Amino acid sequence: MSRDLLKAPLLGPFLGWRHARTVLQVVMLAVAVLVMVDGFWGPQLAPKNMAGVLPWVHWRGFVALALLVAGNLFCMACPFMLPRRLAKKLFRGERHWPRLLRTKWLALLLLLVFLWAYEAYDLWSSPFLTAWLALAYFAAAFVIDGFFRGAAFCKHVCPIGQFHFVNSLASPTEVAIRSPEVCAACRTRDCIVGRYEKPRGLDTGTTALRPRERGKLLQSGCELWLYQETKAGNMDCTFCLECVHACPHDNVGILTRPPASELWEDPQRAGVGRFSRRPDLAALALFLTSAAFINALGMVTPVYALEEWIGRALGTTSEPLVLGTLFLTGTVALPGLLAAGAAKTSAVLSKSGRSVIQEATRYAYALVPVGFGMWIAHYLFHFLIGGLTIIPLTQEYLGFLGFSFAGTPAWALGPLVPEAWLLPLELLFLELGFLVSVAVAYRIGLREVGPGARAAKAAAPWGLLAFLLSLAGIWLLLQPMEMRGTFMGG
Repeated sequence: MSRDLLKAPLLGPFLGWRHARTVLQVVMLAVAVLVMVDGFWGPQLAPKNMAGVLPWVHWRGFVALALLVAGNLFCMACPFMLPRRLAKKLFRGERHWPRLLRTKWLALLLLLVFLWAYEAYDLWSSPFLTAWLALAYFAAAFVIDGFFRGAAFCKHVCPIGQFHFVNSLASPTEVAIRSPEVCAACRTRDCIVGRYEKPRGLDTGTTALRPRERGKLLQSGCELWLYQETKAGNMDCTFCLECVHACPHDNVGILTRPPASELWEDPQRAGVGRFSRRPDLAALALFLTSAAFINALGMVTPVYALEEWIGRALGTTSEPLVLGTLFLTGTVALPGLLAAGAAKTSAVLSKSGRSVIQEATRYAYALVPVGFGMWIAHYLFHFLIGGLTIIPLTQEYLGFLGFSFAGTPAWALGPLVPEAWLLPLELLFLELGFLVSVAVAYRIGLREVGPGARAAKAAAPWGLLAFLLSLAGIWLLLQPMEMRGTFMGG
């Protein structure tokens, strides 16, 4: 039975408070400013700098846990939205986002560039570059959403947002309506257009206000154009809760659901359309799945031998070029070939009659859970091995500011759990992801070709691909991994 987090004790009233998101954003903004200040002017040894630890150890660990147990909480508290809102007030943002860019291809490209740059320029070990990256994010959100209508930055550009959108497809909650009947009877559609001050004498009970009649805006609607009556799932949803506050019927909540269920469902989704008709979304899901393993590969010892081999093959010693080749091969070329093979085999075995692209666009989402499991295993490794570094780091920072009450930094602090727990926990999340991927593939098969042997045959190639990915993940987790953000290994 679905539960509504907005009706939960303590948590519900806070989330239902219209200023809750602003409070969370202000807190995160303060943290971001602290990171940038320390990154620009603090010690450039990563384990002793907020910019070298908070983004790459603590933030990523909290993100993985939040997506696993709740949903897209980072976008809800995103500090980059504060300058974006300021830009909306200053410049209005009247232009439409270019039609050719209303897909996920640009965001996918930016994700590839970010993951490549992370390794090529050792962002994790450079507080200065990390601070510049955060500043660039603030500037991009300000400029793009100050110029364009809606939430163009979140929907079409932000690489971090796309990571959360895709992996939140496996999360156990979503912003959704409580009663379809209430939405069916609604005529004002405040959740999408916003709630306006009713002009005196104007009857607004039967129809939505026309633009010239709206008057003063009291509460914004969804800027990503996810109309609640036909919204389904978490894709493109930033958990801003504007729809919750705008709905005059109190008919929108944060509802629980079976995790990963929207990966096998294919309704017509407001603002998104059908997953089965969005090759860009399928490509994004496939990319982030493969990136989970390539990102982990970049932190294990055997990668150095692989980089040397690539360098010799290319006749170059340029690390950015070598890593660019590795990332293009590992996140684009190889996954594309494997997905094409699985799609072709699936189409032949199930006799669906669909093309490779059509088949892949339907089934690629089945790989999201095993990729998410790898992301969790990887990020939790760094978080659990270095979570307590925040204590000496805070002591160091307070001392830098002239406060001596914090005492001498205890740099020996680090692990949150015994080291013996790490591998079992990592393998648990990875293999749970694999099992969910197999189940999702089968459910997609049931949806596409009906019950019986055809569904199993259609799902088999994708289950095999998920199995191969899980084996790759097990191998990666058994390798020595750099313990970044601590004094225990980098």
